[in-house]
Amino acid sequence: MKNHEKKPSVCNCLNLRRASLAITKIYDEMLAPSGLTVSQYSILKHLKHLGPVSVSELALHIRLDRTTLVRSLKPLEAESFIMDISQKGTRNRQLQLTDKGMVKYLEAEALWNQAQEYMEQKIGRENIEKLTSLLTMIESL
Repeated sequence: MKNHEKKPSVCNCLNLRRASLAITKIYDEMLAPSGLTVSQYSILKHLKHLGPVSVSELALHIRLDRTTLVRSLKPLEAESFIMDISQKGTRNRQLQLTDKGMVKYLEAEALWNQAQEYMEQKIGRENIEKLTSLLTMIESL
């Protein structure tokens, strides 16, 4: 079956999951030269803008489950893109982007911008705006 022949499901949840997987695949493929996934890029972007932040606060900003976020942080810490700057023996970690992480973020940002432009070209700016509005409404249910 060709892409334009794909039929939607009667299940709204399944349609959203399929769309999410398709968009994630596009972004991950476009970010691949940087070695980051779209989820990892998002973490670096949030850390760049938030500065030192606790894992819980970062999870709230990204709107991810804390456990999922912790799992996503491990490869970024292993690559020294992020570091914990909290004092030894402290329970609350304070995460910060490293210089190496900033370089990786900037490399990936150009690729992410290309992914954004690709989506806009394929779907159209007006449709992206509608989609964003609808997704925001759905998230607030």
